[in-house]
Amino acid sequence: MTIGFESKIVRSAIWGLTAIALLIIYLPPFYLLAISFNPALQPALPNLSDVSLKWYIELGSERGLLAALKESLLIATVTAAISTITALLAALAYLELGRMRNAWFMLVITPMFVPGVIQGLALSVLLNRAEIVPYWGTVVLGHILWSIPFAFTVILTSLAVVKNNYLLAAADLGATWWQRVVDIIFPLIKPGIAGGIIFSFLLSLNEFSRSSYLVGRQNTLPLTMFGKMNSGATPTIYALSGIIFMFSVLAVGGFMYLQSRQKNLKK
Repeated sequence: MTIGFESKIVRSAIWGLTAIALLIIYLPPFYLLAISFNPALQPALPNLSDVSLKWYIELGSERGLLAALKESLLIATVTAAISTITALLAALAYLELGRMRNAWFMLVITPMFVPGVIQGLALSVLLNRAEIVPYWGTVVLGHILWSIPFAFTVILTSLAVVKNNYLLAAADLGATWWQRVVDIIFPLIKPGIAGGIIFSFLLSLNEFSRSSYLVGRQNTLPLTMFGKMNSGATPTIYALSGIIFMFSVLAVGGFMYLQSRQKNLKK
């Protein structure tokens, strides 16, 4: 009885601390989303009778923000494609390695631990020495280094569902390595690949420090929004932030749905 009571207290404490942590993490973006519906210039929570889409409508006339958004979407799309393909190949290589697996894993995720300022500055110096003029492609280089480790981790986690027995059985039946990858591994890790795309895209879309060193004439969205915040711009940036936040939540929710659906199919 005493042990059961103590375990309930421990569980309650863990859930309570988790709820407090989640509240601290998610309160600022939800607050930003709420004030985006406030028609007043000052950021404050609107009354229910004052909720308005004014700043969302005003976004259509913000050419600078829209140009920055277009630039960031281009960079994020290219980054997501290259990062996911590279991470997938790295994860497949991990499957084929034996004792070198740990070394390979550390090699792939090492850029995750390099500060963005250092990474961006180093790339900027190298590109400058190579006389490459900064443009959206140079930003992509920095974002790829940042997103590959995360995409690799997500895809590698999904590879846990691939049992070695499946691959050995296919090999015994005469399947080549490529056939095993296409017919067995790919169908099982589709949620992981989707997760790699989503996380790479979102990481690139919101990246600031690396972009500040590698950007060309057209700023990315985070850089433009930072500049507008310091210049006292209109609250259209709150509306754009709200759109990005809602898109991010839906994207991650879609990834979680794919994962749960994959688990249900296995059952």
